[in-house]
Order: sequence, then C-alpha cells, then structure tokens
Amino acid sequence: MTEKLKVGIILGSTRDGRISPQVGEWLVEKAKQREDADYELVDIKDYDLPFFGTEESEGVKRWNDKLDSLDAFVFVVAEYNHSMTGALKNAFDSAREPWHNKAAGIVSYGSAGGTRAAEHVRQVLAELMIADVRVHPVLSLFLDFEKGETFKPRDLHDKNISDMLDQVLSWGGALKPLRSK
Repeated sequence: MTEKLKVGIILGSTRDGRISPQVGEWLVEKAKQREDADYELVDIKDYDLPFFGTEESEGVKRWNDKLDSLDAFVFVVAEYNHSMTGALKNAFDSAREPWHNKAAGIVSYGSAGGTRAAEHVRQVLAELMIADVRVHPVLSLFLDFEKGETFKPRDLHDKNISDMLDQVLSWGGALKPLRSK
C-alpha cells in the first residue's frame, strides 16, 4: 500500500475579519470525506512571517519545515485590488526549494470569483516549480457569501472541488519521485 499524500490547504489572507478560514474549513471538511489523502489546514498567519528579505526568523524556518512536510497544496486565494494578498505573495517568497515539484489547486473568491488573483498566483507557482491544476473553483462574494461575510457555498461547487482534488492528487503523486532524488 502506498503512503497517502499530505495536502496543505493554505489560507492566503491574514487580515482581521478575513473570510478565508470559513472557506478553508469547508474545503478541509469536503476533502476529509474522501479519505484518499491527509488534508490539513495551514494558516500563514500562524507563522508570523516577516516581510521577505528583512530578517530571518523562527517563523520562516517553521514555514519552510511545514512546506517540506507537504506533497501538494490547495490555495485559498482572496482577491484584493485585482491580485493576491501581500501576505500570500510574501509566503511564496519566504520559501524556495520546499515548493519545488509539487502540485497545487486554487480556490479563489472575490467580486469576480477571485479569478484575477488566481491568475497572478499561477504565474508565481510556475516560477516556484509548482504544477497548478486546471480545475479552479471560483466563489462569488455575491452568490456564495451572505452579506459578503458569511460563507454559504452553493452545491454546484461540490463537483469542482472533487475534480480539483482528483487532479491535485494525481499530479502530486506523479511528481513525488522527483522530490526523492
């Protein structure tokens, strides 16, 4: 029997009042019903990452160790000003090799479903040697959140989440031999 992949569901926002934890917890709940991998919620806020290049910190070391322990990722991407959050970009920049040769999915949200932010994330993933999968669930602030604050996802997202996770696991498994060299 092969060992299950370890997938980190990474919250990409650290702002007070953020809604990414609601989305992340929903994703973890959906993912754990599958029993095909070990899924874990990873909150970049817990690592207290300094602005990239300003200092070394214990948070950066812990962040890199956490990323090393994971085989694949699902990024919960909030769209702020037509792009990803500064905190998520900083988290990407705070590691290098721990990202390499892993797979990732993106679940985005915003007024336009977070699609503009997701496209910026894809550009960064390419540079970090992370293979992003095609299926990309998008959540509308108008249709999937009550008053823009309380997450109430529509059932139509279930199939996209499942399809995205299928792709993340397929690609994550295929890339694993590259990481053991």
